[in-house]
Formats: sequence, C-alpha cells, structure tokens
Amino acid sequence: MNCPYCLSEVSQDAVVCKVCTRDLYLFKPMMAKVADLEKQLLEIPNQEAYEKRIAELEILLDEHDQAAASSKGTTGWLLDIALYLVIPLLLLLLAHWLIVVVYDTKMIYLRIVSMILPLPFAYFLFRAHPHKLLPWFIGTAFLSITSVIGMSWITSMVDHSPVFPQNLFEWKELIEYSASIAFSFLTGMLLGGVAYASKQRHRRKTRISPFMKAVATGLGDGKMSPSNIYTIMKTMQDYGATVIALGTTALSLYTGLKGIVGS
Repeated sequence: MNCPYCLSEVSQDAVVCKVCTRDLYLFKPMMAKVADLEKQLLEIPNQEAYEKRIAELEILLDEHDQAAASSKGTTGWLLDIALYLVIPLLLLLLAHWLIVVVYDTKMIYLRIVSMILPLPFAYFLFRAHPHKLLPWFIGTAFLSITSVIGMSWITSMVDHSPVFPQNLFEWKELIEYSASIAFSFLTGMLLGGVAYASKQRHRRKTRISPFMKAVATGLGDGKMSPSNIYTIMKTMQDYGATVIALGTTALSLYTGLKGIVGS
C-alpha cells in the first residue's frame, strides 16, 4: 500500500512511513479497505471480456442450432415437406375443386385463396428454427407449379380441356398464377425469418464485431457506442426483411389478380 502523505510504498505491517516518518496507525484500516476495494475492482471483468464471452456463447448456440437442424435426418425432412408443402398443395387443389367445380363461382375467390393459403405454412416453418433458403426456394417452385398444373388437370376432368397451356397467352397466365403462389410462400418465409430473429435478438444484442467497433470509434468522437451501432444495424436488417416481405406480398397480389381484374 501507499503512504497517504507522500504516496511512497510502505509495507503492510509498517506503522510509520520510512520516507516522511508520519504516523500511519490511524490510516491503516482505511488504507487496507481501499487496497481491498482496488483488488475487487481488478477482479471484475471489463466490458470487452463480457462481449467476448457472449460472442463465444452465441457461437456455441449457433453451432447447436445448426447441429439440431442437420441432425433431423431423412424423416425430419420428409415430415417438413409433408406438413409445409404437400398439405398446402392438397388444400389449394381442394379449394380449386370447391370453387370452380362444385360451386362454379368467380375465379377471383380462388386467386385470393391461393395467395393467402401458402403464407402461414411458410411463416410457421421459418419461425420455428432457421432453414436453408435454396432447398425451400426449390420447394416453393414445386408447390406453385404443381398446384397450378393440378388445378388445370382437375378442370380437364370436368370439361375435357387440355391440361397444359396451348398458346402463349395461356402460358403467361400459368406463369403469373404460379408466381402469385410462390410470392405468397416467400412472404411467409421472410416474415417467419424476421419473427425467428426477433426471438433470438436477446442472444445477439451485445455481440459486436470488430468492424462495428472501428465504425463506432470513428463516429462522433466515440459518442456512439458499439452497442448503439449494433442496435441500429439490427433494426435496419429487420426493417429491410420486412420491406422485402411487403414487396413479395405486393408481387403476389399483382401477379395473382392481374389477369382477373384486367379482364
């Protein structure tokens, strides 16, 4: 510890400072307490240590999520395909049969159902846990094209019309109708991804990359902390995903209702 008068270093057992010869007896309890507090402060981890530990834990959690997703096996994938692709496909075909064949009502009702029905399936699929986009994008194309061709097949069984388009105009209608279903499913995927990210945000809000730290140091003479920069960037990311989801919704509405409203 240090002498309170001349700040020179003295031993723990000394009662008089060897430099200034002042009496230390009355100050020793206070000096011992200050030394103990300094020791406790040194033992407290700093902010960088917390951030490093949180980053390590988050990497472990991400690895656990990826391992859980990859360990599903063939049975898990088949179950997901059955729940989130085959069931909406069958429901779309059922809706077509009821609206077109049984009740023979306006086609706009079928288009509206086709744009709404796939969305919740994709939402709950991507809200549960992360998925690779490419396989499910291919699944989206399969769902949209198969459902439209299946609807055409149901119609051909009733009025004996060709299953596949016979001219450029019919091909255009098939592509637009398939696109409206695909965009609906994509919208659900994006919204589900945003919901999943919101659930996990409390695990990631303190994770700060070196790039963010460098940016934060150069902004406003350090007035903006790395945590603030990270929060802003996460907010922009979430808003960006939401804007893209709104865009795919608009495309689904446009491609689904273009032919009906235009006619």
